[in-house]
Amino acid sequence: MSSPAPRGRPRKLPVSEQRARVLQATARVVAQHGMQGATIEQIAREAGVSRQAVYEQFGDRATLFAEVVAETEERAFTAIAGPSVADEQPGLRAWARANYANMVTFVADHPEGYGVLRAAERAGDPALTRLRERLAVVYAEASRKRWAAHGIDSGRADRALVTLFFAMTESLVQATWDGEPPDQDALIDLLTEFTVGGVARLQTKASDVIDRLR
Repeated sequence: MSSPAPRGRPRKLPVSEQRARVLQATARVVAQHGMQGATIEQIAREAGVSRQAVYEQFGDRATLFAEVVAETEERAFTAIAGPSVADEQPGLRAWARANYANMVTFVADHPEGYGVLRAAERAGDPALTRLRERLAVVYAEASRKRWAAHGIDSGRADRALVTLFFAMTESLVQATWDGEPPDQDALIDLLTEFTVGGVARLQTKASDVIDRLR
């Protein structure tokens, strides 16, 4: 009977997998502890790699954090400014719901995302502000086209409404609840109906508000 093969040292993870693990771990640690509180030791332990591996991949703490913030911002922008934003075919309700779903789903799928962006803001990198500005440009342009289809020059109203809708969504997805949080689809429907009702009123009974915002 042959002797068992020696176990030896565990196989080293491929560089790409190490890098991905470290970035994911950094996002979780930064979201929990902030930029100042997050340490390489915590990140390495969370990623299941050595401190040396972290330094080999990213050089230093500042470079690692900058890359995590940039990656988080880009992932958020791509997910939230999805194809539904530019879709001119669905009615207002379907369009609004699809866009709210983009935002709520991103936060649900990447719970550390806003934590990373808020931590960056506190550390002097206006990442969350930058993301909001980028998204506002895309959404305001799409909104402007929808107003124009009804013969309405929305002026600055579209930008004001987009800013308001983002603020409402951020507040809801970050809210704390007694017991279990509300159903995700129910929150999306709430935002959708609130938006549709408000826009309908602006178009029919409060059009002077649009005039004042031009």
